[in-house]
Formats: sequence, C-alpha cells, structure tokens
Amino acid sequence: MTDTAFFCVLSHEGVLSVRGSDASKFLQGQLTCHLGYLSAQRASLGARCTPKGRMQSSFRILAIADGFLLAMARELIEPQLADLKKYAVFSKSTLADASGDWVRFGLKNGEGVLLSLGIDLPAEPDSVAQTAELMAVRLTEGRVELWVPQSEADRIQARLAAQLSEAPLDHWLLAQVRAGVGQVFGTTRELFIPQMINLQALGGVSFKKGCYTGQEIVARMQYLGKLKRRLHRFTATDATERPAPGVELFSPVHGSSVGEVVLAAPAEQGVELLAVVQEDAFADGRIFLASPDGTPLLPATLPYSLNPDLEIQR
Repeated sequence: MTDTAFFCVLSHEGVLSVRGSDASKFLQGQLTCHLGYLSAQRASLGARCTPKGRMQSSFRILAIADGFLLAMARELIEPQLADLKKYAVFSKSTLADASGDWVRFGLKNGEGVLLSLGIDLPAEPDSVAQTAELMAVRLTEGRVELWVPQSEADRIQARLAAQLSEAPLDHWLLAQVRAGVGQVFGTTRELFIPQMINLQALGGVSFKKGCYTGQEIVARMQYLGKLKRRLHRFTATDATERPAPGVELFSPVHGSSVGEVVLAAPAEQGVELLAVVQEDAFADGRIFLASPDGTPLLPATLPYSLNPDLEIQR
C-alpha cells in the first residue's frame, strides 16, 4: 500500500501561523525545537510542552518571510492558539488559525510531479524547496508534503491527479507509522513527554537552545536516562478495527495499562500502529490491545535507531 506512487489531501491537520518581528524570539521560549536552525531551506518537527514536560501539541514547523507556520492535528489548533495568545500579549507577534489559507498534500514517490511543478527538492529529510507559490518539505524517503495556497489548490490537485493516483488518507498514515513518526492528537494531549515518542531522535528536540517551557524535565530525562516508556511499532494482523490514539495496551507483566496507542492505520492485513509502551513489558513481548485478553500485538522494527550522544548535539 505504501510502496506505490500516490497523493492525498492531509485533511487531518490544520495550520497555525505566528508572524511578526518577535515571532522567533517568542516561539524559541515555547517550543522544543531550535528556531535558529530553521530557514527557507529547512523545516523541523517540534513540540510544545507543559511545565511538566508533557506535550500539548506536536507539529512540523516551516519558516516563512514574516514568521512561521506550524502544521498539527486539526483539533489542537484552537486550544493551542488560545493558550499561546496568553503569552504573546507583550510580544510583537500575531497568531492565527491559518488552516483556511493552505491545502496540504502528501506525496508518496512523487518526484516526477514535483519536477513538473518546478520544484527540485533535496533528498535530505526536513529539506524545503519553494517556488513563488508552492512549498515542498521532504519527510522520510519517498514522502513529501506539498503546501499549496487555497487559491491554487484546485489547479495543483488537477496536476497531481494527472500523474498520480489519489489515495485515502489512511495510506499516508500507514506510511507515517512505518516511518516511526508519532504525533499528538486531542486524545493524547499532555500524555507523553517528547522522548516517549522518539521526537529527539527525529530532530524535534534541541538540547542546545536554552530555556523553553518544560525544558528542565525534558533535559533531565535525556541526561539521566530514566525513561521507562518509549515508542515502539507493532502489527496486529488479527485486528478488525483501527484503534484510536490513546487506547490502552496491556501485558501480564503489570496488572494495569502498560502503554497507549499513538497512531494506527489499516494495513494489507490487519492494522499497524505506533504505541508508547513500558520497556519491561515490551521486553517480555506479551502486549495486548485494549484489554488484557485483547488482540495480540507483534513488534516490528523502526527505521531509525536511538543515539543519545548524537541527540544531545542538536
């Protein structure tokens, strides 16, 4: 399903904009990623945390001429906008829900289409390439986000459809699961710290940027190495329904829940998912979905490794 070439509309996410002369300074104190690393040629994953280090949102952030755009789960836009405005009151920054300004397409193996649109996108993850109207962001190999102004969306979608098959969003989400990229949704808001979804391994946490909300907790987890719950990938070949984010996992190692679903998508057989799981339960290998006698989950590999020494250099 994810090996073919296709495109889809990323309808599950919205866009929050932060613009103005103080936008970078303001966000630098709010987000886990380093705003100084962003440019017209480079995007980043990131998160915004509570003072206790729990993620209120996770996102992909792009730099634009007068500020930044953050793509996140659509249901998080309104609460994040309301909360951020409280802290931006003395800042020369303007915050808005920009979801209506953009239509975002996910492209899988669509290099030829990008070239036909005049976009030569580097192969390195998080690379950005722009034309006068369009922005393209490299995610993992073969996966690209194409950001299109609303006024151009119909025309560009017709161009895409002429060269690629249009697929349901689930195809894109399955590719995201297989890439090992978790994210926060409304039902998992304030449930995880960034390292629980391996965000630091994907460039979404900087340990050199200085203070931001929740930084003390996030840094302590990284340097003291006491994290007991971490993101893993699973297959559930017997599953008949996709579990929602936040559905609990169980193991005989503990009498209560040992983790939660982060993201799931239908696969060729059953369901594939990312979940945060207690490490001792994962090592035991007996993990069940939704109840102690629920659907068994089989571990699957992630396409990246964790390297704490490298992660703290970002």
